[in-house]
Amino acid sequence: MFGLYIHVPFCATRCGYCDFNTYTPTEAETSHEQYLRALGRELELAEIGPADTVFIGGGTPSLLGADGLGRIMDMVREHVGLRPGAEVTTESNPESTSPAYFEGLLEAGFTRISLGMQSASAPVLRVLERAHTPGRAAAAAGEALAAGFGHVNLDMIYGTPTETDDDVRATLDAILATGVDHVSAYSLIVEDGTAMARKIRRGELPAPREEAYASRYELIASTLADAGFGWYEVSNWARPGGECEHNLIYWRGGSWWGAGPGAHSTLGTRRFFNVKRPERYAAALERGELPIGGEETLTAADLEFERIMLGLRLREGVPREWIPAAAEGVVDKHAKGGLLTVGERVTVTDAGRLLVDGIVTDILAAE
Repeated sequence: MFGLYIHVPFCATRCGYCDFNTYTPTEAETSHEQYLRALGRELELAEIGPADTVFIGGGTPSLLGADGLGRIMDMVREHVGLRPGAEVTTESNPESTSPAYFEGLLEAGFTRISLGMQSASAPVLRVLERAHTPGRAAAAAGEALAAGFGHVNLDMIYGTPTETDDDVRATLDAILATGVDHVSAYSLIVEDGTAMARKIRRGELPAPREEAYASRYELIASTLADAGFGWYEVSNWARPGGECEHNLIYWRGGSWWGAGPGAHSTLGTRRFFNVKRPERYAAALERGELPIGGEETLTAADLEFERIMLGLRLREGVPREWIPAAAEGVVDKHAKGGLLTVGERVTVTDAGRLLVDGIVTDILAAE
């Protein structure tokens, strides 16, 4: 399968934990219209396709409105093409959506919506510096479902400073009440250079408690399992048929083109990325050049590392023959410790999900 990722670099405000390639109105030197024209030119020059999946992320794609996102899909159809039954997803921030917005997206050919909920707790949202009110994300999910979307995802973040177990339970209750078929749950990572990192350094916020991550993850996993959601990637759960096909392309080592400022692409053994600043991105395309900022050729060792690292995060695991001979002892050790199941495929157990990064490190270090 071949995926197309499109990065929208605009946000109304910057969340305190975010280190993505995004620009607020006071930071952006490129208008939405200039961005859309440049994006169309990139898709034309790329000479790729057709796409099995399209994923528009950001940033805040919903700031472009249904009309702007519909224009992007017109460009995709013209310059890239879509396979029959293609999955077409856009991320959206709850505060920039409405029933009319979702109806417009459905008419434009989108099949999947991903909403950034993060938490149902007002104090937690304030710490994260999210703009929406606690109930808005759930309401937006209801609007998307009412418009006719069969696949709707809600993102949540756990491990925020000041967060309690009750906050996590309230968020899960709110998610399950909506009827969505997909949930993504990510532990908070405090990135250097973010507003949150500066507040923690100054003592204005406590640092996240590492010991809370495991207990919160277990709470999330057990609650979603009881509600009929199955995990298919360590941080992602879905009802049957609700899995995100685009993200599975990444995790299964497929190929994709990343369009937009700062987007990354992988085509076989070739990996490259676009320049980050929207004005540099647009200027390169105005000259008729692809806005590539750098690239590398992946070696066999690189590919082996990534397919094990990503594959073990999936419920399906990896074929046994992918495990290097030098690491078989490590795999057997983790199997005896209850962290791996070994047969024709090597998969992580429920206990192993909590330690998957360390397991991968052990396997690759042994080689």
